[in-house]
Amino acid sequence: MADIACIRCAQTRAQLAKPPLRNDLGERIYGSICQVCWDQWLKFQTALINHHGLDVRDKPAKEFLMANMEAFLFRKGETEEIDTSKQGSIQW
Repeated sequence: MADIACIRCAQTRAQLAKPPLRNDLGERIYGSICQVCWDQWLKFQTALINHHGLDVRDKPAKEFLMANMEAFLFRKGETEEIDTSKQGSIQW
């Protein structure tokens, strides 16, 4: 696996094995984001999905995640906050 100069963390690290998406954004990520930062995004994405109860098959959920992906990886705008102050206090 080749190394890449990551634009998110400004370090030279391992490149992704292949583009994570089959579109222009996937190519952009592949060419400029390291595996470590991508793994951090995947953890944050999972937290967003769980926190907001997203159905990733829904178009609004996909758009929400794509906007947060760009904000997280390319530092364009703000990512959604996850409020953990209510953790353990939600009643069913």
